[in-house]
Amino acid sequence: MDEIHRFNRSQQDIFLAHLEEGTITLIGATTENPSFELNPALLSRCQVMVLKRLEENDLEKVLQRAETFLKKKLPLDESARTSLISMADGDGRALLNMAEILFNEEKVDADKLSAILNKRAPIYDKAQEGHYNLISALHKAMRASDVDATLYWLARMLQGGENPMYILRRLVRFATEDIGLADPQALSQAVSAQQAYHFLGSPEGELAIAQCVIYLATAPKSNAAYQALKAAQHSVAHHGSLMPPLYAVNAPTKLMKELGYGKGYQYDHDAPDAFSGANYFPEGMSRENYYQPKGKGFEQEILKRLQYWQALRDQKSKT
Repeated sequence: MDEIHRFNRSQQDIFLAHLEEGTITLIGATTENPSFELNPALLSRCQVMVLKRLEENDLEKVLQRAETFLKKKLPLDESARTSLISMADGDGRALLNMAEILFNEEKVDADKLSAILNKRAPIYDKAQEGHYNLISALHKAMRASDVDATLYWLARMLQGGENPMYILRRLVRFATEDIGLADPQALSQAVSAQQAYHFLGSPEGELAIAQCVIYLATAPKSNAAYQALKAAQHSVAHHGSLMPPLYAVNAPTKLMKELGYGKGYQYDHDAPDAFSGANYFPEGMSRENYYQPKGKGFEQEILKRLQYWQALRDQKSKT
């Protein structure tokens, strides 16, 4: 079955009984990732063989076999032959399609080759594996502060036809997840890049995306804010729906005032150092520490601030 991914999952179920009985031997070919496109029950009964892109030496052998079959040489000089193999981008079928056109030409150099053949776009499946593989590589290259590799994967995605707005959404996410307050300007850069691209469009707006990934890749990294939110969410799930302390709740009605809402609230601006030291965790719940800055970039300053407030809190608790 060629292009087996074109069968939907219900249709793929038809094969199951016949496979188990041994009535058929199923050989399916697909350009998609079987993990995404094949029914898990069908996939579990098959052996998956991954056909990888052909290397340059393999593609050269394909050309030689074509020449042997047709009993004539391709009219390419050495540089044109190298360029042709590069344009195939690891795809033997694409190479043969292009070679079929060139067999009818005479004395083709690299410049003439470009005029005869439109450059083949890099293989990129926006729907599934290529889409996720390349955005993962882009994200991880930025996280590793590898600016040049980041630019390479960005160029691959743009040249492959990826929606730039999808890339920009991932950059905004990266700015908050992997940089956070180590560089508070990271989020501003990502949002500004989105606005600039939305205003300019392609291709002019793509430079704003490149500027953004350069900034993000070279920025100090911290996932402290990301970890802090996850820790707080875990705490909420564990403790349930505890009420805030009554002094932290407004009392807009007479009944709420009678019930003690808002009673004892300390207005921090009126306190020494503009800090009351009041506890705003729910009653019956001990204080927990979620945000733990790692001291990278601007987080060094935030760490000083947290230490300052904690020292004041400790001092208030002793008085």
